[in-house]
Amino acid sequence: MAIIITDECINCGACEPECPNTAIYEGADDWRYKDGTSLEGTVVLTNGTEVDADEAQEPISDELYYIVPDKCTECKGFHDEPQCAAVCPVDCCVPDEDHVETEEELLAKQRFMHPDE
Repeated sequence: MAIIITDECINCGACEPECPNTAIYEGADDWRYKDGTSLEGTVVLTNGTEVDADEAQEPISDELYYIVPDKCTECKGFHDEPQCAAVCPVDCCVPDEDHVETEEELLAKQRFMHPDE
């Protein structure tokens, strides 16, 4: 499953540079599928959705750092544990019960975004 940042976030920003998928953004910042990935142009995500990887997407939160579920792999394929949770000083990076994925699905997403790694 993806990781979510709870409203206990203190906006310290420690998590953002740790994400190997660039799935973490500061509140109110637009995000793109291409950020930190090999995706460009029109792509079909592993869930079957067609998107423009270059197009700016609406922020998920206007106030707190947030994680884009479509880009979060819980660091599978990179690390043994989610790096955002490992560095968070207030333990607000927790599993997102609304975005449950198997390890195989997370690894497939990681390979899709980073085919050369």
